[in-house]
Amino acid sequence: MKLIRPLVLYLAIFATNFGFCQAEKKYELRTIAFYNLENLFDTKNDTLIFDDDRTPNGKDKWTAQRYEQKLEHLSKVISEIGFKINQSTPDIIGVCEVENKHVLSDLINQPLLRNSNYGIVHFDSPDERGIDVALLYKKDVFLPINTNSHRLLLFNDLEERDYTRDQLVVEGLLGEEKIHLIVNHWPSRSGGELRSRPYRLAAAQLNKRIIDSLRRQTVNPKIIGMGDFNDDPVDPSFKKILKVKGKKKKLDSLDLYGPMEKMFRKGMGSLAYRDNWNIFDQIYMTANLTTTTKTGYSFWKAAIFTPSYLIDDKGKYKGYPLRTYAGGNYIGGYSDHFPVYMHLIKEVD
Repeated sequence: MKLIRPLVLYLAIFATNFGFCQAEKKYELRTIAFYNLENLFDTKNDTLIFDDDRTPNGKDKWTAQRYEQKLEHLSKVISEIGFKINQSTPDIIGVCEVENKHVLSDLINQPLLRNSNYGIVHFDSPDERGIDVALLYKKDVFLPINTNSHRLLLFNDLEERDYTRDQLVVEGLLGEEKIHLIVNHWPSRSGGELRSRPYRLAAAQLNKRIIDSLRRQTVNPKIIGMGDFNDDPVDPSFKKILKVKGKKKKLDSLDLYGPMEKMFRKGMGSLAYRDNWNIFDQIYMTANLTTTTKTGYSFWKAAIFTPSYLIDDKGKYKGYPLRTYAGGNYIGGYSDHFPVYMHLIKEVD
């Protein structure tokens, strides 16, 4: 197996007080991304899930041609996330709104992604829409050593089960360093933000239990959470339950850091609804990933991926992410969400 050589950054560190170049450091760079793929369904009718609309004879007239175009579009986006800096496809990608493992296999075998040698971690969840979360990873960069799917138990006002997505937890080796990844797609705001908020608070509680469990099992684990949380960085699920902080300077060892909070306060967004921008697509991490060391990876920076071709340039949704369907009509776009990503760096000799 051919090993993909990581990009090494050469960063000059200037001592401004003295006006001369003090040192030049080299860093290994890794990219971790998350992308809501907006209903990536195949064309087959699965009698066990509600996929009738996404079939050739369904409401969406989901034909093989439209499916293939969707795969081509998504592979283009994924292949370019972070490319300007790392000159490669992302090393790890969390995804949501996928029907099954088959569509993921079709995606990673697209021409633009085939040479990246991606592997898949996926579990079928009981979600009513038939959509799951999953993790894609470069096999020659990341080695999964433990994978689990954690069920989120929700009940409506009539005490009936409300089926939703599981939370995916993957423990693995990024190079020689152990990290834990949590991939999320929390309950939507259907019925209104306030009415649906308890569901997302329950999802945050499950996230917190997972993190607490990982901390009991491992000394000072490095944990990265990612997903479509259907909440912004300043909402109660993040601030009151997970207690994610938006400033690195205020972190203690048990805190979580969320780089998207600063973006949100600047008015940036990963999706738009009724002309308001939200950052539901987020990445957070344990405080130990914000501290630069000579022995492991640390957070460098994060961003929302917004090339011009992902933005609708006309009509009612001008400026929004260019989605596959809009107003019930097929427009052949990409997704109703922008991807988000972060770079990790590690100093090398």
